Amino acid sequence: MRAVLTWRDKAEQCIYDLAFKPDGTQLILAAGNRLLVYDTSDGTLLQPLKGHKDTVYCVAYAKDGKRFASGSADKSVIIWTSKLEGILKYTHNDSIQCVSYNPVTHQLASCSSSDFGLWSPEQKSVSKHKSSSKITCCSWTNDGQYLALGMFNGIISIRNKNGEEKVKIERPGGSLSPIWSICWNPSREEHNDILAVADWGQKLSFYQLSGKQIGKDRSLNFDPCCLSYFTKGEYILLGGSDKQVSLFTKDGVRLGTVGEQNSWVWTCKVKPDSNYVVVGCQDGTISFYQLIFSTVHGLYKDRYAYRDSMTDVIVQHLITEQKVRIKCKELVKKIAIYKNRLAIQLPEKILIYELYSDDSSDMHYRVKEKIVKKFECNLLVVCADHIILCQEKRLQCLSFSGVKEREWQMESLIRYIKVIGGPPGREGLLVGLKNGQILKIFVDNLFAIVLLKQATAVRCLDMSASRNKLAVVDENDTCLVYDIHTKELLFQEPNANSVAWNTQCEDMLCFSGGGYLNIKASTFPVHQQKLQGFVVGYNGSKIFCLHVFSMSAVEVPQSAPMYQYLDRKMFKEAYQIACLGVTDTDWRELAMEALEGLEFETAKKAFTRVQDLRYLELINSIEERKKRGETNNDLFLADVFSYQGKFHEAAKLYKRSGHENLALDMYTDLRMFEYAKDFLGSGDPKETKMLITKQADWARNINEPKAAVEMYISAGEHVKAIEISGDHGWIDMLIDIARKLDKAEREPLLMCAYYFKKLDNPGYAAETYLKIGDLKSLVQLHVETQRWDEAFALGEKHPEFKDDIYVPYAQWLAENDRFEEAQKAFHKAGRQREAVRVLEQLTHNAVVESRFNDAAYYYWMLSMQCLDIAQDPAQKDAMLDKFRHFQHLAELYHGYHAIQRYTEEPFSFHLPETLFNISRFLLHSLTKDTPLGISKVNTLFTLAKQSKALGAYKLARHAYDKLQGLQIPARFQKSIELGSLTIRSKPFHDSEELVPLCYRCSTNNPLLNNLGNVCVNCRQPFVFSASSYEVLHLVEFYLEEGISDEEAVSLIDLEAPRHKRENKWQEITSNSILDAGLKACVCQPSTRPGCKTGGRRALGDGWSSGVKDMTLPDSQTLRLDETMDSMGDDDPFTAKLSFEQGGSEFVPVVVSRSVLRSMSRRDVLIKRWPPPLQWQYFRSLLPDASITMCPSCFQMFHSEDYELLVLQHTCCPYCRRRIDDPSP
Repeated sequence: MRAVLTWRDKAEQCIYDLAFKPDGTQLILAAGNRLLVYDTSDGTLLQPLKGHKDTVYCVAYAKDGKRFASGSADKSVIIWTSKLEGILKYTHNDSIQCVSYNPVTHQLASCSSSDFGLWSPEQKSVSKHKSSSKITCCSWTNDGQYLALGMFNGIISIRNKNGEEKVKIERPGGSLSPIWSICWNPSREEHNDILAVADWGQKLSFYQLSGKQIGKDRSLNFDPCCLSYFTKGEYILLGGSDKQVSLFTKDGVRLGTVGEQNSWVWTCKVKPDSNYVVVGCQDGTISFYQLIFSTVHGLYKDRYAYRDSMTDVIVQHLITEQKVRIKCKELVKKIAIYKNRLAIQLPEKILIYELYSDDSSDMHYRVKEKIVKKFECNLLVVCADHIILCQEKRLQCLSFSGVKEREWQMESLIRYIKVIGGPPGREGLLVGLKNGQILKIFVDNLFAIVLLKQATAVRCLDMSASRNKLAVVDENDTCLVYDIHTKELLFQEPNANSVAWNTQCEDMLCFSGGGYLNIKASTFPVHQQKLQGFVVGYNGSKIFCLHVFSMSAVEVPQSAPMYQYLDRKMFKEAYQIACLGVTDTDWRELAMEALEGLEFETAKKAFTRVQDLRYLELINSIEERKKRGETNNDLFLADVFSYQGKFHEAAKLYKRSGHENLALDMYTDLRMFEYAKDFLGSGDPKETKMLITKQADWARNINEPKAAVEMYISAGEHVKAIEISGDHGWIDMLIDIARKLDKAEREPLLMCAYYFKKLDNPGYAAETYLKIGDLKSLVQLHVETQRWDEAFALGEKHPEFKDDIYVPYAQWLAENDRFEEAQKAFHKAGRQREAVRVLEQLTHNAVVESRFNDAAYYYWMLSMQCLDIAQDPAQKDAMLDKFRHFQHLAELYHGYHAIQRYTEEPFSFHLPETLFNISRFLLHSLTKDTPLGISKVNTLFTLAKQSKALGAYKLARHAYDKLQGLQIPARFQKSIELGSLTIRSKPFHDSEELVPLCYRCSTNNPLLNNLGNVCVNCRQPFVFSASSYEVLHLVEFYLEEGISDEEAVSLIDLEAPRHKRENKWQEITSNSILDAGLKACVCQPSTRPGCKTGGRRALGDGWSSGVKDMTLPDSQTLRLDETMDSMGDDDPFTAKLSFEQGGSEFVPVVVSRSVLRSMSRRDVLIKRWPPPLQWQYFRSLLPDASITMCPSCFQMFHSEDYELLVLQHTCCPYCRRRIDDPSP
């Protein structure tokens, strides 16, 4: 460190204090009773300021630069603006000793001999606080929270912003060591606030905000008058009675003298954010210095050691960028580094450090030796076991213990010295002298070896890695390169200030100068690029450059020298240069050049570096061919050219080597068909056709499909042409191709047909199938396009395709909800099982979705399907069982539909009597398992409600009791509990009007029958109305053995006359009474208005007939035109109704021919079941009550109910046979 005087001036009075404007442009001095304002750049006195009447002791500038304050012996403080105008003045009771602005709030602290005041622009008055002793100095913390006051009695008082004392520091010297200057460290990097204290006990001390001392007191040997920090807090300035300003580290280590003066130094400050220092003295001298910190450093290969903060050494690994700091706590004067050694010269000793390990990346140093001796030297060098001191013309070699082992005296001043390696204890030194002599010295040899002598002084030296060449930079900035052995000057380059050989490549060096970096390979021209600083090392592709105080590793591509070698076809040398560091592009260029030069080894290494597998495969294949004995370099080079894209050159080489076919393959692979044709000339037509095909392939790939199609057709590749035309939807082109093709070419024709179908042109597809006679595909086409008429016509001509037509037709119908047609189609195709399966699935879905009306309809259809299948003797028994089961389920779901609607929907669609009858019918039918979806709770709930409403209280009570044993939904819970309670207030019997009557034995049956839907007395099954579920006045009878159905019908049709009947039945029918058929339908339950007797009617009860309602075609209806008397007792059928009283077995009514003959056809209903079932015969016992039977499902209804429902739904409510359907 050295101080350079920038300017100096002298005032007439003592300079007690000074302050810089925060931007550093102005300097305010307290001189006598005036303030002097200087321009810091050149020391010009800008203006003296008068305002005080006595000596000005202190001055301070606010951090924001808007105002400054001055304090004087006249007890006043004046506030000045930055425009040098006084704006405010206030006083204390004693002379003002110091002033200081808060760095954050700009609050001003002014201290006198007896008190201190705090003032800010926001306040009108100054808040003053008494002091126990004279305040000599003050300083604010960085955050502006605390103010430290230094007292004449040796006490430091730390106050908060309000002036309250928080910490009191009592110094050991007491009043014998007055505090003369204090200052807080302005560094933002410190974790704690640190207060530097200088007292007239000649000590420098440091304290934390808490009052705790940091370290020990440092003796000064003079009385300090001023103390100030550098802007960042790294250094301290101290001046006083020793008539000089000293520079200290922030820890209090003295570093040197800034400037010696002729009188006491009362004040010294650092210009903000700079290395300029101003000093004010007792005799009025003002001195302005610039501090220059010299670079102290050392370099060995990739390790760089340099001084930091004057007392620390940082070792930097230039490759890994690792850094380690060594704190010496003394001024570092010289640094030397070599391999694992590091030497640091301090003022009174030299420290020798070594690395912990031999690891090249290890950065941990430890002290190996200490030489406690003061040395004066210009240069310091360290070796494995020695240190070398350079003192102008003399070199001294010392051991690590400090013993001088040998000494060399030179002819001239030593300008440069460098360790060039060697065994430990025998290292070689390269020394350059001012007289141009260059010597090599070995530390174990007393005699220096003169390598060469040149005319100009040496500035910089370096020796090549193999010790064969020497590079010298002389005082004329010329770089000279010599051959060490011949002393011959190989070449010289101008504008050099430093030089370095590449440690990995013998022929490469670099030198810097004039703002440029110069790289020279062998004897090739120099390659330049911009670079600031000095080159100090060159390792591989990294150049180590020192710029001002920082060392950096610059990555420099070695492209230029590599290309210089490539131009001379020196591939191996170029590869060595590339290994030092070039870009991927340079590697690729090297690889290509080597490949073209057939230098395969170098090319392979270079392509491996850029990971180009394609070229590596080429090189491997060429090497394999070489091993097999191929020696034709033209062929190898042709392959290389083709890979590089030099196709015409490759074709020429192929032709020259007799491999025209390879050239042709190359052109076709590259889609260069015109070149290929030119290359072929008028050659083989087979090859020309192949060429056209390849050209078509290429046209297809580059999205030129029309051109490709034409080429394929001309080359005879019809399949590919069809494929492209079809993919692009070109129907016209497909038609042309299909019509031009011969019918024997099945594959392309089938492909045409496929695309016709895909493009929705079935007519052309049909034409194509007919052309090749593929009827099966034609049938499939009709089916896929749903052209059923054409398909049926084809099926008529060719019965073998019946299954292929009707099965898909049936599936299509089923998918479109046309189940009746679907079943017919399944029948035609002989696929009854498929029909059943479809219906079963639909039925299950209807049940799951609570569509019980649909479920009943589907079950009825299923039963009829099973009946059809039962005509097959092999399946008869199983199918009949299914038939009965499905018929039963259809009846249950048909009835439950009304229950479900009653319980789920807010309004009832049925009369109470109908719901009452349905719920009884269901409970009688649900003796075993309950089918899916049918709820016993809903059924019992309905029965209980309707029984109570109709007066069947006993039955209602029974239903409520049954409900108590079941899991009841929450929505019914309250209603059921209420009903259970209120029913107990009703009589314990049922209304007689509701009791059902058996029309065979005239027995009154209980409302709840354990036997089910049969008479408890005669076991005769009841016949119910499919809408109101009343018991109909019908009795089933059976034929005697030997009487066929046809005979029975003919006997009934005879209709023997009855004498006691005066009036006749009128039959309303469209065809024949017995012409009943079968059709798939579902019934819709409804109610018959006006009936409360449950179907118990007798002749003469006042009910009149003769209603002319509409009926379904073929329906069988019994109507009474006029009221008749009851039948006579001579009716043979009535006699057959008798049975043995109390029998537990059911005895059916069996009639003979005579009984049949006596029956009227108007009294008989016949269910004409298809085989294998037998017909069922029913006799009406109340002919005056009209009953209608559906000719399709054979369900019975009261005629008026049936007609009303048919009018509502235009079909049978059970089997859904439409009113306008003529077929049964």
